[in-house]
Amino acid sequence: MTRAARPVLVVAEQLDAAADMVVDALNQRGVPVMRFDVAEFPQQVTLTGSHQPQDPGWTGLIDDGRRTARLEEVRAVYWRRPARPRIAGTVPEPYATWAQNQADAAILNLLAALTRVPWINNPHHDRIAAHKPQQLIAATRVGLTVPRSIITNNPAAARAFAKEVDGPLICKPILGGRLDTGGERRLMVATHRVDPADFDDSITTTAHYFQENIPKKYEVRLIAVGGRFFGGKLMTTSEASGTDWRTDYDHIEYDTVDVPGHVATAVRRFLASYGIVFGAFDFAVTPAGQWVFFENNPCGTWGWVENRTGLPIAAAHADYLMGTSA
Repeated sequence: MTRAARPVLVVAEQLDAAADMVVDALNQRGVPVMRFDVAEFPQQVTLTGSHQPQDPGWTGLIDDGRRTARLEEVRAVYWRRPARPRIAGTVPEPYATWAQNQADAAILNLLAALTRVPWINNPHHDRIAAHKPQQLIAATRVGLTVPRSIITNNPAAARAFAKEVDGPLICKPILGGRLDTGGERRLMVATHRVDPADFDDSITTTAHYFQENIPKKYEVRLIAVGGRFFGGKLMTTSEASGTDWRTDYDHIEYDTVDVPGHVATAVRRFLASYGIVFGAFDFAVTPAGQWVFFENNPCGTWGWVENRTGLPIAAAHADYLMGTSA
């Protein structure tokens, strides 16, 4: 099989705009794609993998009933937030949970064993790279500026931190995700400003992540993929969007911004330290022009950045997955 005919695996939820954009970019270049969601396994997707002594890798077949791909012919893998496997409702507990864990481990680890092909991003590396407290250490090591931060369930420690900062504070989730309140939509826990005068024993109920509030001239969603960098500039025009732009999209103006060389170098080293090639980085640029790192989502959203700015992010994904990136 020629290299051009080898398929790219796109593993993502069915309703994922970024995955759609990458598939479209690959289709325009004539690259075969097999897209599926892990939620379709094992009920709709069949996976068979074989390994023999002395073989350099796994061989086998993925079949979703419409398309097939041989593991040994996979050209690259785009792994983008797929759902977990769904087990047939006829399987009772505790066997259903056991079966789900088995299916999850099988497809995750079998595909992750395809180490000789490009990944965006290998899920084992991706999970480690998503840990926010460790990100601050990695960012500091590569020379990025970060906010003063504390994670605590101790009210006295929180008050001491507030006294040290002697300025506005914000509180943010340590772990991403949304609250399932039982309604049709899940509630996003947003970054919000806090008043140290309100610190009380409720802090003891769980870990809280406090940071100094960084003054912002504007914010940047920096998309790094395959060694290329795309700066989406966000100029917020309300207090809510200025604290967490996800809470007030109506008061954001979009543009592009060049990524300074020292920031690009540091981001490249940051990604390399985790063994990943993609990241959606959030920065604030202060009135003095200093770039301050907040966090990186190794599977973050970027379709809206391309749609708002025209930056060729999907094309950069396609270039990397085809092995043609700069």
